[in-house]
Amino acid sequence: MQATEITAAFDPSAFLATCSGRPGVYRMFDSEARLLYVGKAKNLKKRLASYFRKTGLAPKTAALVGRIAQVETTITANETEALLLEQTLIKEWRPPYNILLRDDKSYPYVFLSDGDFPRLSIHRGAKKRKGKYFGPYPSAGAIRESLSLLQKTFFVRQCEDSFYKNRTRPCLQYQIKRCKAPCVGLVEPKEYAEDVRHSVMFLEGRSNALADELSGAMEQAASVLDFERAAELRDQVSLLRRVQDQQSMEGGTGDVDVIAAFVNPGGACVHLISVRGGRVLGSKNFFPQTGIEEEVAEVMAAFLGQYYVSSPERDLPGELIVNVVHEDFPALIDAIHALRGRELDISHRVRGTRARWQQLAVTNAEQALSARLANRQHVAARFEALADVLKLDEPPQRLECYDISHSSGEATVASCVVFGPEGPIKSDYRRYNIEGVTPGDDYAAMHQALTRRFSKLKDGEGKLPDILLVDGGKGQLSMARDVLNELAVPDLILLGVAKGATRKAGFETLYLNDAAHEFTLKGDSPALHLIQQIRDEAHRFAITGHRARRGKTRRTSTLEGVAGVGPKRRRELLKHFGGLQELSRASIEEIAKAPGISKKLAELIYANLHSE
Repeated sequence: MQATEITAAFDPSAFLATCSGRPGVYRMFDSEARLLYVGKAKNLKKRLASYFRKTGLAPKTAALVGRIAQVETTITANETEALLLEQTLIKEWRPPYNILLRDDKSYPYVFLSDGDFPRLSIHRGAKKRKGKYFGPYPSAGAIRESLSLLQKTFFVRQCEDSFYKNRTRPCLQYQIKRCKAPCVGLVEPKEYAEDVRHSVMFLEGRSNALADELSGAMEQAASVLDFERAAELRDQVSLLRRVQDQQSMEGGTGDVDVIAAFVNPGGACVHLISVRGGRVLGSKNFFPQTGIEEEVAEVMAAFLGQYYVSSPERDLPGELIVNVVHEDFPALIDAIHALRGRELDISHRVRGTRARWQQLAVTNAEQALSARLANRQHVAARFEALADVLKLDEPPQRLECYDISHSSGEATVASCVVFGPEGPIKSDYRRYNIEGVTPGDDYAAMHQALTRRFSKLKDGEGKLPDILLVDGGKGQLSMARDVLNELAVPDLILLGVAKGATRKAGFETLYLNDAAHEFTLKGDSPALHLIQQIRDEAHRFAITGHRARRGKTRRTSTLEGVAGVGPKRRRELLKHFGGLQELSRASIEEIAKAPGISKKLAELIYANLHSE
């Protein structure tokens, strides 16, 4: 490994004079030894020399070169080893000037469990459970579409095993013809197994053969005058044919990922279409963080390297269809073969069905990036409009909005959402579980949330917002001002948002800093639209947190606090009485009659149930 010394002024000529011309990886650091960029090269000297020429550098490349204080190189045996090392370093350090793929999640699968009455469900992660896995699908939404179709067509259960094992009567899914209620024995194992077999055929991409088989069975049922069965089969065939009509891209063969990259000055988008067994499972957009290299081919090469090389557990098809070629593709293919022992084809010039897949991927990438950038510009325009309304010298960069949610004082949760000129900053969202206040006292709840938030700010944690929005009227605004005064927080703009007399959107009353500065905005005002957007997001985030907290509380059995009553005994108790409500009505003597319950334990259970 070759390394320069950190100096006040980096001397590229001296460095290049000693640089090797062999394959390898280079790392660029700033004056504080922070890693800026990782790259690989077939010829290190030639590649690095291209950064230090006097003219012709792109603006972002020039910005990188201006910060370089140190360069380190590692020589490798060949370009394939260089690519593998480069991807390892990028994944570990995520340098700011590299093209970075921000989605590290594994793709979901459809999982079919074992047993006489198996279950279909979404699965992520390691495939440790016994059963069959189908996929991968590009998103959970794509799986839900397939599961919804299968539920309507073949009635294979999708409920949790814990729910399935404790049923005594059919659930709503049986009533609306989405399940045959195997939980209570309303379907024979042989009939259910046939539905499972048909579901597997669909998931394996054999929908044409499945539709033909069902059509034959329909005709046979009609020939023996079993018209009810024939009608059921007719409906199944109709659903399958409808899906085939919608799936206009179907008709190819094999396992393929179709990948299109698109770049414009505002960013980059990569659109991936997943094809398995010739059937399109779905698609997904990726928006890589672009650094100095913004050519379409560079974005494509960076995406493929990080997606397939840096994540060897990721499903690998036999072929990739791309919309642009890059000189690194041979090294990428060799690296994947070295990692996985599998051959991979990367195709660019394709015809027929594959050409339609390719063009659709390009169109989707272009439209997704255009929509993303248009939305950014739209939000930025709203920020500028808000600055005009509030007579600010420049648009704010950070808005925070707070809201409270509870059910009659139960499980109170406060939310904090954050917006910037590019939209929601979800990594800065926060929720606060409110404790120790009078149930239903929204002022006290807001006081606690703001105190916790801005106390941390005084300790040096977090960022100070430019504008603090409070969902509420004069009282909420006054309380927020009291908190800021108590904590001696530097002056910031306070904005109270109260619903108008009609309580309809567009008629809000706004309070700037105090109750004396009351004003309203026209219903078509972009500034008001921004205020409504962030207020509604705070409301949504608070309600989501409240429901989760309330649900957790209600899922906790009051029996869990009784010593000597474990999961098995709780289950037997509830089964014996038919539920917690009936158990609560029982006397000590009646509880003692339950299997495994002594008189002393019955007294403890009774006391716990009636402690309030």
